[in-house]
Amino acid sequence: MQWRFEMQTGKMLSRFAWMALLVVAVVLVAWRGMQMTQVSAQAKAPVPAVDETKTAKSGHETAVFAGGCFWGTQSVFQRVKGVTATTAGYSGGSASTATYAQVTTETTGHAESVKVVYDPSRLTYGQLLQIFFSVHDPTQLNRQGPDVGTSYRSAIFYSNDEQKKIATAYIAQMEAAHIFSKPIVTQVVPLKGFYDAESYHQDYATNNPNNPYIMVCDRPKIETLKRDFPELFQKYKGE
Repeated sequence: MQWRFEMQTGKMLSRFAWMALLVVAVVLVAWRGMQMTQVSAQAKAPVPAVDETKTAKSGHETAVFAGGCFWGTQSVFQRVKGVTATTAGYSGGSASTATYAQVTTETTGHAESVKVVYDPSRLTYGQLLQIFFSVHDPTQLNRQGPDVGTSYRSAIFYSNDEQKKIATAYIAQMEAAHIFSKPIVTQVVPLKGFYDAESYHQDYATNNPNNPYIMVCDRPKIETLKRDFPELFQKYKGE
């Protein structure tokens, strides 16, 4: 079910539409309360035992993650020190089906993903993984909160053997330590392609801070980043 609210300029909602919107908002608020209780009881993801070493010189490395709606995932990584760029997009399917209209049919193989460009002299791939596993639930199969379908699955798309090694070792580390009460279902798969999402999806959470979905589902992720990783948190006002 699609829970996101995309309001078109100039359109007026009828009285019944506003009532429906209110009902959905109440349901989401209740769900948020349940989620926040779960988050508060969940331990922060641990420091990875296997990680890359920070480089002596600045540069650019790329990581691709899927952790539910890409609005929230992007809004988190935009606020991480050492991240130089983020892009919301699609991974896992073909270029011909990399459009929002097609991906939401749940037939394309794509996952809503975020490409993260970071400076390896300031940030490591392992630190990005630590943040990734702290702001979404990697035990939910083919869903994330109210969003259901394979496009909302938890996945790490690695671009080289080093990323694969670090990601698989980290998942094994967390499983051995029983960080989560259920098994981790996050996929670790090769990156075969990343396709930029439509322009209106970029910076969506920042550009639509009062959207009920953003307020309920994505703002808590930013607060988790700020609380658990204060040394890496930075303010972000948009491009």
